[in-house]
Amino acid sequence: MEYQVTFGGKEVRLLGRHCEVGEKAPSFTLVDGSLGCVPSDRFYGKVRIYSVFPSVDTPVCSLQNVRFNREAVQLGDEVVVLSISVDLPFAQKRFCAAEGIDRVHVLSDYRELDFGLKYGFVLEGFRLLARGVVVVDRDDTVRYVEYVPEVSHEPDYEQALHVVRGLVR
Repeated sequence: MEYQVTFGGKEVRLLGRHCEVGEKAPSFTLVDGSLGCVPSDRFYGKVRIYSVFPSVDTPVCSLQNVRFNREAVQLGDEVVVLSISVDLPFAQKRFCAAEGIDRVHVLSDYRELDFGLKYGFVLEGFRLLARGVVVVDRDDTVRYVEYVPEVSHEPDYEQALHVVRGLVR
């Protein structure tokens, strides 16, 4: 089945394998601000929010990162937020410093689109990730997936956070 979203009102196909609730979360490797590899299994045993977005250089992406950074404080140590884009790690680091992002792991998928392809977030023709949220439980089971239908819109924070809160009770 082919999946699409709109980007500025134009349909764009999503590349990669579409992620489904109830399946085992695919493992992946991202890059941190020091250009080090960060394997997803580093966060095993915690509830994970994968906050996916196209670029730190857009207002909606900034709002998404600031919101999840604020929520991470309230969710506590049982939950980790990984904010994922294909921005270069240098740009992500600069963005985090400017916006005070300090509770979220902002990581890059620029090298191989490992996350983007395994979770079906790659925007065909753009080499960017679509906007969305994936929630994974402590045992690596996908519990929530949102591919935001229009990339310029924010995700449904409340629904994702509702699922997360149910997992940490």
